[in-house]
Amino acid sequence: MDPLASPKTSSLIIFDMDGVLAEVTESYRESIVQTVKHFTGKTIDRDLIQDYKNQGGWNNDWALSQKIAADLGVTVDYQSVVDQFNVFFLGTDGTYRDGLIQRERWFPQPRLLDRLAAGHRLAIYTGRLRYEAEITLKRFAPGMTFDPLICADDVRVGKPDPEGLITILKATSTLKTTSARKVWYVGDTVDDARCARAAGVPFIGIAAAGHTKRDELIQLFKNEYAIAVLENINEIEGAL
Repeated sequence: MDPLASPKTSSLIIFDMDGVLAEVTESYRESIVQTVKHFTGKTIDRDLIQDYKNQGGWNNDWALSQKIAADLGVTVDYQSVVDQFNVFFLGTDGTYRDGLIQRERWFPQPRLLDRLAAGHRLAIYTGRLRYEAEITLKRFAPGMTFDPLICADDVRVGKPDPEGLITILKATSTLKTTSARKVWYVGDTVDDARCARAAGVPFIGIAAAGHTKRDELIQLFKNEYAIAVLENINEIEGAL
C-alpha cells in the first residue's frame, strides 16, 4: 500500500536542513570564514559568502571555501580544504564537542514538527553528509522521523541537480501528486529553488528577516517560481 495513501500522510514536506531546520551562521558559515582565513590570512565578510551562494552552484561549502581562497589568490587542493574545514566544524577530539557545529540552533518551535507530522510525511534532502546531518538531528530532534533522509553521500550529483528530490519522490511514490501540490520542498538558497523546479516540486523559500541580502534572495526565489517565501520555518503552516 502506498504510504501516502492514508489521510494522515496524504502529502509530503521535504526540508533542506541548513538555514531551514538548523541555524548555521555560526557553524557552517563561520567554518568557511575560518578556513579561508587559515589559508589566505584574510578575514572575509559573511555577505561575501552569500554573494557566492546567490550565484548558485555553491551548495558544497568545501568547494566554496576553496573557490574563495582561489579568488583571493591562494590555490589550495580540495582535500586540504576539506580536512581543515572539518577541524573547525567538527573539532579535534572525536566527540564534536569542540567544533563549531555546537553553535547551531534549532529553528522549529516546540511541537511544530509534531503538528506537521500529524498530517504530512516529513523528509529531508540536505547537502550535508549523513553523519553530519545525524549529529544535529540526534541533538535537536531525537524523536522525530524524517523518511527518507537523503544526504550528499546518497547522490551522485548535488544541488541544484534534482537527483536527491527525485530519489525521495520515487521512494515515497509521490511522483503523480506533485502537480496537485501534495509535495513541497523547503529551502533557503537559489540552488534549493532550482533543484525543486527541476524536479517539478513546488518550492517554499526561507529568507530570514535579518538577512542582509534578503531582497535579492526573495527575487531569486520568485525567478524560480517559489509558491511562498517565509521569514522562518515556523510560518510554514500558514503557507501550506
